[in-house]
Amino acid sequence: MEVSKQFTAYLEQQLNAATGRQIRLRHVSAVSGGSINAAFCLHTDDGDYMMKRNNKSAYPNMFANEAEGLTAIKNTETIAVPQIILLDNFEDDSFLVLEWIESIQSTPDASKLLGKQLAAMHRNTADQFGFDTDNYMGSIPQSNRKHDTWSVFFINERLQPMVKIACDKNLLNKLDTQNFDELYNKLSGLFDEEPPALIHGDLWCGNYLISNRNKPYLIDPAVSYGHREFDIAMTTLFGGFSPDFYKAYQESFPLAQGWQHRVDLWNLYPLLLHLNLFGTGYLSRVKNSLSMYL
Repeated sequence: MEVSKQFTAYLEQQLNAATGRQIRLRHVSAVSGGSINAAFCLHTDDGDYMMKRNNKSAYPNMFANEAEGLTAIKNTETIAVPQIILLDNFEDDSFLVLEWIESIQSTPDASKLLGKQLAAMHRNTADQFGFDTDNYMGSIPQSNRKHDTWSVFFINERLQPMVKIACDKNLLNKLDTQNFDELYNKLSGLFDEEPPALIHGDLWCGNYLISNRNKPYLIDPAVSYGHREFDIAMTTLFGGFSPDFYKAYQESFPLAQGWQHRVDLWNLYPLLLHLNLFGTGYLSRVKNSLSMYL
């Protein structure tokens, strides 16, 4: 996705208005940013900025939802997120401009701090599970309708919508849906309910950064008030979190006994998401995880 001269001029104008400074946009370069959004570095005489861009009709309110999630995390005053600079539209596209974070490989000290700060974030609670607005998990809309218990929320707002999509795509069969129904009946007895915790919601290794000052940042949230084991489970899905992270988290806010045995339970949701997005390569993992709890 190229950045036209007209878009560049508009960006410079809006950056000046958003920052209250006279900023000259010297160059725009594409950077890696995942499969959903085009990502760019805005090189200015005021430093670099990160810009994400997509089609506003294909993904309505995606960046507004992301900004709400970043703001919710920021307001806990526990862990850093990139500063939101500008949220706007240009022609058929939406875009979000953020603080640019110069990142490095994680260090033991940074991993410990990430675990400690995530634990502190998880101490922020609400009256119900859910969130005031819906958002996205990857490119799929995610409902955050509120419920009094995590089991009801996880079934109604997480598993059932993903199972329906998978069935509509003929990725799951009738026996699979019956097995999910059996899980729904058992779910409340598989874990201990906790007060709702503010969770990142998509906490795999690609959604945190360590700055060149050894400071952790969370990015690309899919926030809700949920069960904090959900965040911890997702950290195990694709690796990238060190033993130092888990040790620091446990020392700060110990998880309930047996949490390791529920990792595959909570990861049914992101695995179903990957099944729906990328196809049958994830089917065996979904079925194997599901069978563990029947």
